[in-house]
Amino acid sequence: MTEPTYPDAPPPQYPGAPPQHPTVPPQSPQGAPPYPGATPPPYPGTTPPEYPATAPQYPTATPPQYPTSPPPQYPTTAVSPQYPASAPPQYPAASPQYPAPTPPPQQPPRVPAQGFAPPPAPPQPPVLDRTVDIDPHTGRIHLAARQRGADATAIGQLVFQLPHFLCSLLVIGIISMFLAAPFDYLLIGAWIASGALVFHRPTEKLLARYLFRMRPALHSELTRLEPIWHQVTAKAGVSPETYDLWIEDHKAVNATAAAGHIVGVTRYALETLPDAQLAAVLAHELGHHRGGHAWATLLGYWYSMPARIAWAAFRIAAVIAFQIASVFSLLGALVVGLVSVVVVVAVALSFPPLLLVLVTPYLLAAVGRRSELRADIQAAELGFADAMIEVFHGFLRDEEQALAIAARENGGRAVRPGLGQRLLSSHPDTHTRIRRLEDWRAAAAAAAR
Repeated sequence: MTEPTYPDAPPPQYPGAPPQHPTVPPQSPQGAPPYPGATPPPYPGTTPPEYPATAPQYPTATPPQYPTSPPPQYPTTAVSPQYPASAPPQYPAASPQYPAPTPPPQQPPRVPAQGFAPPPAPPQPPVLDRTVDIDPHTGRIHLAARQRGADATAIGQLVFQLPHFLCSLLVIGIISMFLAAPFDYLLIGAWIASGALVFHRPTEKLLARYLFRMRPALHSELTRLEPIWHQVTAKAGVSPETYDLWIEDHKAVNATAAAGHIVGVTRYALETLPDAQLAAVLAHELGHHRGGHAWATLLGYWYSMPARIAWAAFRIAAVIAFQIASVFSLLGALVVGLVSVVVVVAVALSFPPLLLVLVTPYLLAAVGRRSELRADIQAAELGFADAMIEVFHGFLRDEEQALAIAARENGGRAVRPGLGQRLLSSHPDTHTRIRRLEDWRAAAAAAAR
């Protein structure tokens, strides 16, 4: 493609006359394509626009003059502000005196007869007694080789329950006479083998709930009871899981050892006794289990149940017959009473062990008092002699209060248990128990010298 030819006109001269523009449009270069259409559009105008003949004049004024005065003088040295010359306020040299706080009002002493105490705050587990025989490295309890047994009082319980066992065997034998063979012998064998239920834990729980009127301990009660129980069993070298802890809702300080694995404590004792005294009470019940007193007593009671039920049924029938006969005539009542006596004498003569039943309650009560003293000594051997004495002094205060109430109700005359009541009591009097513990403590102190 050929480069187009431009006009040879000289460049415009400034600021002279305006440039002269060509009046004829430029010619297209040879060979250039024609403009579309027949005639090209005309060049705009024939005269170029007029430009000013002279360049615009800008102002030639001089720039404004700024003040030439020197800058203000600032202080060259820092001067701290002047504060008032008055002295600072004086503070009191001595601390202010506040009134002494008033002591809280004293709560009245707790009276056992007024009912249960209000629920205490959640107890904190007591600190483990460092005299307990526990391995400091493993935390294991050194179990004793002899966990439980049967001492002389437990053997005495079983021997003196033998007449009741024979009477019950007689009752079961009479009932079996109405059964066909071999069910008669099966009934006798099943009754004899039922004594093993005393050591069956599910059966023990039923006995604890329905016979002894106990309930399982709540978690809040176990929070205080279990750590103390673990200390007691650790001192005795006994596994704490061997026994089950139960609660008896009773308004007195008491505890119970029953069957083969039941240890019960009253809710009142749990809420009112200090830790040491509560541990002493639990140690006493553990002594009953270790000596075999609990299972021997319950086993004898279990085998005497048929005889007791038969005797109770006979007495009810005799009373009803006597009352019916007395409605018709006095002679008929005398005949019924005489027939009842004859039946009792005839059965006793035909089965002589029945005569021992008249004496065994006193013998069993004497053995029971002996077993209580043995359990006290076992608790003392675990280190709870002083705490047991404190518990018994609390018993004395409660007994004196009960005697004072009975005397007021009896017109001021003292009410004391009779001889028969004392002979049938399964627990020795409190003074005897305190004296026995004091003698043991004095003997132990003399042996340690």
